[in-house]
Formats: sequence, C-alpha cells, structure tokens
Amino acid sequence: MEITSIARQGSGSACRSLYSGFVQWCKGHLPDGSDSIAVQLFPHDFWPEMRILILVVNDTRKKTSSTGGMSTSVRTSKLLKHRVEHCVPQHTKELVKALHMKDFETFGRVTMQDSNQFHAVCLDTYPPCVYMNDVSHAIVNVIHQFNDLKGEIRVAYTFDAGPNACLYLLEKDVSEMLAVINKVFPNDKLNCPEYIKGLPIDLTQLPEPATAFTLAGQNMLKYMIYTKLGEGPKRVPI
Repeated sequence: MEITSIARQGSGSACRSLYSGFVQWCKGHLPDGSDSIAVQLFPHDFWPEMRILILVVNDTRKKTSSTGGMSTSVRTSKLLKHRVEHCVPQHTKELVKALHMKDFETFGRVTMQDSNQFHAVCLDTYPPCVYMNDVSHAIVNVIHQFNDLKGEIRVAYTFDAGPNACLYLLEKDVSEMLAVINKVFPNDKLNCPEYIKGLPIDLTQLPEPATAFTLAGQNMLKYMIYTKLGEGPKRVPI
C-alpha cells in the first residue's frame, strides 16, 4: 500500500497500475491524502474472458494535460462537485457488484455512463477541456449501434482525458467487433504487424459485419492494441 501512495504523487494512473487485475483507487479520508491508495479488487484471472481493445485516435501530446484540466475543473465546474459527492460513489458501488457477479450488462452500462459524465464535466469546465474529437464520437456511435443490434450490451467504451477509446468486451465478441471497426474505420495499414498490437488474432477469420454499419472515414485510427487484464509489475532479474 505504501508504494501505491508514493506512485500516486506522480499520477493516479500510476498507483492503479501497481496491482494486477481490477484495481480501485480509494479516495481516502485523511487531510494529507496518505490513505488515498490503490487496492486490488479481483486478480487478473478472475474474469478470464474479459478482453480490451484500445483504439488509438491520436498519440501526440495533448493540448490540455490531465492534471491541468482537472485543476481547472475543480475551480470552475459546478457539475464536478455533484459528480464527486453523489455519482462516483454510486458508480463505484455498482461496478464492484457487477464485477463480483460477472454481470457484463451492468458493468458496460455504468462504465459508459461514467465516461460520458466525466466528459460532461470537462465541457462544464471554464474554459472547457475538449478531449474527445469527431472520431471519438464516431466510435461511441458504433458501439451503441452494435449493442442495439445485439439487443444487449456486448461492448463498452470509456475515454480518459484524451480522444482514444478503451473498449471492454468478452473474448467471444472480439472477432465480430474488430470486423465492424475495420468496416467503419478501414485502414491501409490493416495487414501491417504494427497496426493491431498485443495478443495475436487471425484477421482472415473475421466474420462479415452487418450491412447496418457504414464507412466513417479512411485511416482515422493510428493503430489498435488488443489485450487482456495484466498480471501487474514483475521483478526483472538483472
């Protein structure tokens, strides 16, 4: 726990990355923030079917940093106080329960709602912090369209302080989701080894996506990362 407290001085993301699997960054109650630490909720192999697709829209330096944007939000956003006091605790409670039950429907819905609300706070900030772009919003539309066609939530998106999408889905839906992404966002580098990084996947076995999905634009994605929950940091022998 002490090491996550140290890592948090750099960034919240750093403290969450010190454990494997599903990790919660606890708010804490002490004035000095020393009990604001990360704790592991479930190990990396708790939900082995869970997969992650990261759609990289832009990998350049952000115009507004996460730290700078949040500092401005704290000073100027009226929505942020309501989010912190009411919404985040409720979302956290719902997510932990959904994970425990392996309830992807609830997990996906709350994940997307929380992401949307975070970016609403960014827009409520003065001056506004605009992190998502047109491609980000096109990805959101595709995910909702995909879920609507399935009649249930199969894929969930979340966006941090940037335009890149992190998609959660189960292993059984990866091939179909990739087929849809490649149809809506075709890329000249599709067959390049560096375009889809991470876990191996046979692109020749992707199914034909539904005709409901239409082209959004060519080469809108920089690359993708296909992965799963990590095992956490490991000591590397010298």
